[in-house]
Amino acid sequence: MSVISVSDISRICQTINTKSLSALCLFGMLLSMSVFFYDMPAFAETSQTTTTKLDDEISLEKTVTKMSIPQNNTLPWGAVKGKVNNPSQGYPVIIQFFKSLEEDPIHVAQVSLKGDNSFEYRFRVLSIDDGKITHFFEGDYYVKIFKVVNTPRSDLDSA
Repeated sequence: MSVISVSDISRICQTINTKSLSALCLFGMLLSMSVFFYDMPAFAETSQTTTTKLDDEISLEKTVTKMSIPQNNTLPWGAVKGKVNNPSQGYPVIIQFFKSLEEDPIHVAQVSLKGDNSFEYRFRVLSIDDGKITHFFEGDYYVKIFKVVNTPRSDLDSA
């Protein structure tokens, strides 16, 4: 029969605590790294922006960009975000998603500007319920972003 001393028990407990602490640290590192990947954009395409003067005070700025959601996407959320330069106060940002530019929009959102004139719209890309995966967005889409801005005043130079 073998006898276990108090020092042996102490050493075993320290080993168990060290392994638990190591596992907890590893889990924490993986979790903190996942935050970086959580907000990764699903697209990085060039965009085209046009401005249409509505009246002497305001203009409509329209940006069209392409969004691609990979077929093997596992992230549940997507986001459209940006900043409005020289916004006209009181107007929301309108975001429309199209499968093709010739069709009607498949999703429309309206978001308010934050205090720093930025905006952000988060949308569901996929859902997992009871092990069943439902893809709301998959493939290529066009995104139109409409912003109301103050019309630049060219006549101020002469004043």
